[in-house]
Amino acid sequence: MASAGVVAAAVVVAAFAAFCATDPLRLGSMVDFPGFEAHVVELPDAAEMPPHADAGERLRGAEIRFRGEVQGPESVAFDPQGRGPYTGVADGRVLFWDGARWVYFAHASPNWTAELCGPKASPLDFLRDEHICGRALGIRFDKRTGNLYIADAYFGLFKVGPEGGLATPLATEAEGVRFNFTNDLDLDAEGNVYFTDSSIYYQRRNFMQLVFSGDPSGRLLKYNPQTKETTVLHRNLQFPNGVSLSKDGSFFVFCEGSRGRLSRYWLKGEKAGTVDLFAILPGFPDNVRTNEKGEFWVAIHCRRSAYARLTSRRVQLRKFLLSLPIPAKYHYLMQIGGNLHALIIKYSPDGEVLDILEDTKGQVVRAVSEVEEKDGKLWIGSVLMPFIAVFDYAKES
Repeated sequence: MASAGVVAAAVVVAAFAAFCATDPLRLGSMVDFPGFEAHVVELPDAAEMPPHADAGERLRGAEIRFRGEVQGPESVAFDPQGRGPYTGVADGRVLFWDGARWVYFAHASPNWTAELCGPKASPLDFLRDEHICGRALGIRFDKRTGNLYIADAYFGLFKVGPEGGLATPLATEAEGVRFNFTNDLDLDAEGNVYFTDSSIYYQRRNFMQLVFSGDPSGRLLKYNPQTKETTVLHRNLQFPNGVSLSKDGSFFVFCEGSRGRLSRYWLKGEKAGTVDLFAILPGFPDNVRTNEKGEFWVAIHCRRSAYARLTSRRVQLRKFLLSLPIPAKYHYLMQIGGNLHALIIKYSPDGEVLDILEDTKGQVVRAVSEVEEKDGKLWIGSVLMPFIAVFDYAKES
């Protein structure tokens, strides 16, 4: 017999159906993916979740910069000379702040044209042509060479020199399977690139459906610049995303978005080649970045709702709810409790919570994809927002 919670969830979602089916901003639903499968998502119990919260809602003190000048700045980076920021935006390009204005730096898609990929009203409006224009997600500079490495969601792993321009493809597949959602990356001291392919079935433009399905086809990969070979390090992941090496290079951490956890892949020592749990996260993580002290900043789009917990292991219920003609964005709003709200957590090299910054109402920072710490300031990117937020951490902490 169904529990009261299950029945209530079904009633609430069904009540949305008629309204959602006629919504003019419809972003698609699982109806667009006939034969889709829903998978169990093993979320940690509520008792295991970090009890920490930011009572001061400090993220509300962030400064909004470049509003309307950058659409969907997913990743933020500074070059070896400290210039920048650089960021990948929704039209497929990587832009560079030259101190006065945003200028073009690089792109990966050989099909990019200003006519097709040019300005649109919001980051989500670019989804229609992303598979043609490309979408630069994670970006990293090689501090030795000044080369910029780009994880393009549709075209794979790329590299471009310090002068920018059309990037050179490095890898597009592994084990005969093409990358379908290249997401984030980091480099070690030897130039090896560790990166994620979030799904072999869903593309970036269907990222919401990927979250809802719990698809476990994601892969963790390594590109060797000497042999030019790409190998699969870890597989059967549910929305693998951000990647960042430890300061000493002995391991790297990577996010698994659907499961809400940060895992550690060992590169050196007795545990080399193995994976273990680094931290349990209270929501949907995106990128993770290491600061100069070796601490990890994890960007979390929002806390996970009771609805998300309810449906995570109830596969048949979730598949039924997703089979209704309801736009993806409404399922997403139920997953996050009704409103966008940003959450940032800093972890020690041992996985201990050091600090948390939050904007629970989304009054200033509504979403966060990455946190890059530079000179005491946190540069906060968001794949959904038309700005970069900057938080003076040295002043507030």
